[in-house]
Amino acid sequence: MSNSVSKWFAAFLALLLLYLVPAGEMARRQDDLSRLVVYQSVTKFVDSVRTKGYITPIMYNDFLQELAATGNIYNVEMEHHRKKYHPEYGDPSDPGTFLNRYSVVYDAYYQEDVMGYLFPESNVDKHDDRRRYRLTAGDHFQVSVSSLNRTPGLIMFDALTGSNSGGKAAIAFPYGGLVLNEDY
Repeated sequence: MSNSVSKWFAAFLALLLLYLVPAGEMARRQDDLSRLVVYQSVTKFVDSVRTKGYITPIMYNDFLQELAATGNIYNVEMEHHRKKYHPEYGDPSDPGTFLNRYSVVYDAYYQEDVMGYLFPESNVDKHDDRRRYRLTAGDHFQVSVSSLNRTPGLIMFDALTGSNSGGKAAIAFPYGGLVLNEDY
């Protein structure tokens, strides 16, 4: 009887080592490649926006196509913080009380605001300058990308370890910086 149990255990262990572990490793590598593609796509898009000083619908759609090549579904959030200088006064109603200094204020624009410029309700051609979202030098621009679906590597990891990753994003990457140029 014990000989039969040990043979079944050996067969189960062989099945685990020959098929499931390599499949899990391949899924993990696929996730690593997806992370690399997301990293390269986000850095290329953000650096292009920071260098050019604007976003066009073509740039944004190309960025989304690069992300879609991984086979995952992503949530993309863009943030634009416009830098403004406000003069400081002793009495705001009297211009003669200027204190010879300025305060820096950032106005924040988010995904919905940027999309309103890139994809307006009207039938404007995608090459039209009115669909170009402009940024100025010194502004801050950031893109955050996170996966919405469970990747194959995460599914295999959960199956092999018996854990539950829940709603945690398998791929998340924020990237941004100051706008360097206004090339429009």
